[in-house]
Amino acid sequence: MGCDSIRTGSSGGSFSAPERMPPRPILKFTLLQCYDFEQAAAAFGPKKAYTFYSTAATDCWTRDANEAMLKRIWFRPRVMKDVSEVDTSSTVLNIPVKLPLFICPTGLAKLINPEAEKGLARAAKLTGILEILSTNAGHPVGEIVQEAPGYPFLFQLYLNKQKEKSRETLRMAESLGMKAIFLTVDAAGRGKRESDERLRVYDAVEIVNPVTGERVKPDKKGGGLTRAMGSYIDQGMTWRDIAWIRSVTRLPIILKGITNAEDAKIAMQHNVEGIMLSNHGGRNLDYTPPSILLLLELHKNCPEVFDRMEIYVDGGFRRGGDIIKALCLGAKAVGIGRSFLYALHYGTEGVEHLVECE
Repeated sequence: MGCDSIRTGSSGGSFSAPERMPPRPILKFTLLQCYDFEQAAAAFGPKKAYTFYSTAATDCWTRDANEAMLKRIWFRPRVMKDVSEVDTSSTVLNIPVKLPLFICPTGLAKLINPEAEKGLARAAKLTGILEILSTNAGHPVGEIVQEAPGYPFLFQLYLNKQKEKSRETLRMAESLGMKAIFLTVDAAGRGKRESDERLRVYDAVEIVNPVTGERVKPDKKGGGLTRAMGSYIDQGMTWRDIAWIRSVTRLPIILKGITNAEDAKIAMQHNVEGIMLSNHGGRNLDYTPPSILLLLELHKNCPEVFDRMEIYVDGGFRRGGDIIKALCLGAKAVGIGRSFLYALHYGTEGVEHLVECE
């Protein structure tokens, strides 16, 4: 039956035919944590936006397991430690940050707010965290970085079937001062997201293929907008392509989408600067292991990777306590996607408030 019944938002109007929305909850004093933002986005935001963000592949088991598994990990607090002064600052690829937290790359942020990644960029600078800009960003990357002059950004890359297109993209990323390339490696096949298909999310807003410039249209194979938007992604990508990327750019390379210890070892052998343990939020392949478990798998089967490269993780992280669990298990930083999109319903202020209240 799929996962359409899970996280179904209240009616809130169509994005393609805007109508007067019910009054939203007041930001401060009412929205105190991430699930408050999600409920507000579901009840008072565009229904198609919430559907696109909240759904996942097939039956959504991986999406739900990501969160459920985090709730099964317990703290073992030590006492009589001096915590009168706490410093949450860290570094990511030698970049100083106030919190070891990423805004994950997400497509169609414009569905919830026309400011999209521009609003996220301003919030990243205000809170001292990092944003990974998506290949499928709603605004040109050059315009996004102008919202936070001088602030470091990272860039997510889908390798293009036409290598020359990726060459141009990488050179653009370098010219705009990106600090690293997050190569997505788990998108050779696009997820079948049935809620997306049923609600015809692709009718909500004009979507243009970032490569061809053509309006994206769905096909009849399932996957809705996701399959159409990802039609340019190179399904023939192999480990050999890392060398090709290195021939084009000197930026650090992080592989986003590692889901087992075997591939983590191979990544280490290819001398990449880092990996992001990620199952794409459960949006591509259902029944992929929960992300937090992958940290435990690495400790058991290849603990040496923690000394050889930086390990990041995303998938199901919502609360501040979730982030602490990953850091305790060896992650250098944690990525969050959906919660920031829900907070973006309130613009830059909403995203900033989410970081502060969690």
